[in-house]
Amino acid sequence: MTRQCFEYHPATAFRFIPGVRARIPHESGGYLLRANKQGFRCDRDFDEPRREHIRRVLVFGDSFTAGDGVSNGKRYSDVLETLVRDAETYNFGLPGSGTDQQYLAWNAFGRGVEHDVLVIAVLVENVRRILSRYRRFVDDAGKVVVFAKPYFSMDAQGHLVLHQSPPQASPIAETALSSEERACVDQGGRFRSLRALVRRAGLQSMLQAVTRYQPVPDYASVTSPGWQLMRAILRHWASEYRDVSRLIIMPLPLYQHVEGTAVATPYQRRFAELCSEIGCTLHDPLPDLQRYTREQRRGFRFSVDIHPTPEGHAAIAKSLAPAIQTVLSRVTKLNQQSQT
Repeated sequence: MTRQCFEYHPATAFRFIPGVRARIPHESGGYLLRANKQGFRCDRDFDEPRREHIRRVLVFGDSFTAGDGVSNGKRYSDVLETLVRDAETYNFGLPGSGTDQQYLAWNAFGRGVEHDVLVIAVLVENVRRILSRYRRFVDDAGKVVVFAKPYFSMDAQGHLVLHQSPPQASPIAETALSSEERACVDQGGRFRSLRALVRRAGLQSMLQAVTRYQPVPDYASVTSPGWQLMRAILRHWASEYRDVSRLIIMPLPLYQHVEGTAVATPYQRRFAELCSEIGCTLHDPLPDLQRYTREQRRGFRFSVDIHPTPEGHAAIAKSLAPAIQTVLSRVTKLNQQSQT
């Protein structure tokens, strides 16, 4: 992940440079990036007056939501506006962020924005990312550098404790970190060297299917550190949000789940339990995505980059739209009842 389009922010560690416009080189031929004055990839500023009869949807997530690899208008958040009548979306996605930083983004930027529906899009790999304390970036000179990020731990009573807030603004030499801290640098996934070797050999999908590769093992147990922390963060977010009738939690699958080389049951079970406990709406797009042909599903990601293609974003939007419609209908009914 590069830093050229980002700047430091004390709440979330980074955000897009407010107002930045750039063409980003990519295997697709490049894509256009535009950020609003709040520093998020959205074609609207978040302080715009509410338009009459327009319902507003706030979407939080990481690079799968921010839209790495595609121009703004091709992302699922933007496609939703063509599928949900009289709706506008505010995209708060932050590439490279975890659910912890996304909660902090909501707290700093989204809490006061008038809206009808809140969507928390949790890339399921975030169960690993929230355990990290540092993130690697590529600086303007092409050098890999490490930056601190805010992170949560849990005390003996199960309460969240926020650390490194605000985080150090300047890069940190990874060699200057203790061995314990170096273990908390986000490495970008499990078995990185093995994955690179297998990918070069063209054997990745076959090997994953044969070995029953599990890219997110933290979901296997309710007591795993990653899931315990994820559960606590989302429960805390929901408790502060309060109106869970407007809240949708959407676990976004990895390509291994979409293409059938990894089993999704563990994370599906954990999120179903959590949303039942919170009382919010769970939208799992995986069953809808798996209804497409094998060739179509492979086309939901790029050849090298695992982020969604325009076709992948369109499929996510098509899956999510009915859930948003249902919540909007519920909100409208409750508003009508309160006025009588």
